[in-house]
Amino acid sequence: MSQQVSPRGTFLKIAEAVKAQIESDPSLTELPSAADLMRDHGVSRGVALRVFGVLQKDGIAEPVPGGRWRVVREGQPEDRRPLADRIAAIIADDGLEVGAEFPSASALSTRFDVSRPTVSKALDKLEAAGWLSEGRQGKVRTVRAVPSREGQAQQ
Repeated sequence: MSQQVSPRGTFLKIAEAVKAQIESDPSLTELPSAADLMRDHGVSRGVALRVFGVLQKDGIAEPVPGGRWRVVREGQPEDRRPLADRIAAIIADDGLEVGAEFPSASALSTRFDVSRPTVSKALDKLEAAGWLSEGRQGKVRTVRAVPSREGQAQQ
């Protein structure tokens, strides 16, 4: 009978190692990928995913779109609203009126540190909801409705 390493508890040991890495490097904002954990620790994908589950349960990490994981640190407030809601808030935050030009997808992708396709999907939702005019290449989006204090749109 061959000797094999028991996988029981392996994910907990790896989670502790990742926690130590997070504590030792305050600039670390993104966790290694599942593939990195698999390669570095010689474990299966299932074990790597259990590591992320432990870190999430402990409030140290949260998933982000694209299968990646972000480090959650105490004292660092993060706006966790959907991107479409955060973009819609620009109307009130920047004091935009009906008919005002809305920032471009490129400017928004830089402002929110997300990709342009992600911003485009959020803008499509706002267009469908009637907040913004249709945007096309070469055509500037404009504000079609302004939120009131009660959350109702004013046109």
